[in-house]
Amino acid sequence: MFKTILLAVDLNDDKGATKAAKAAERLALHEESDLHVLNVVPDMGYAIVGSAFGPDYDKKIRAEAAASLEDWVGKTLDISAETHVATGTIYDQIIRFANSIDADAIVVGAHSPELRDYLVGPNAARVVRHARQSVFVIR
Repeated sequence: MFKTILLAVDLNDDKGATKAAKAAERLALHEESDLHVLNVVPDMGYAIVGSAFGPDYDKKIRAEAAASLEDWVGKTLDISAETHVATGTIYDQIIRFANSIDADAIVVGAHSPELRDYLVGPNAARVVRHARQSVFVIR
């Protein structure tokens, strides 16, 4: 049913990311699926902000994020997975990447809801609302 699974993780939330990773791993093993792991680095927002950090800052941040993700996946998962790093709006990049790899399912972690989440909407909720794939939200 699920040939390709995308696990989207926030490496700043190790507990939540690990919980989501273990769920994605079990699903991938059960379904005999390919597993992709994505970490999204938020963009700087305004161009003027990004220009203050210099021309190579984005490359440096992406390289550090890729190395951290690779290390985290090696320590967390007992199966092989392809790692990917994207830059931009988190929920948008998750959905775009899932579409680009033709994922059948997305696994995301979610924080406990807070008042601000009801007003703004967390990334997991936006992925659920807008993704064409099945989405598993792990709390």
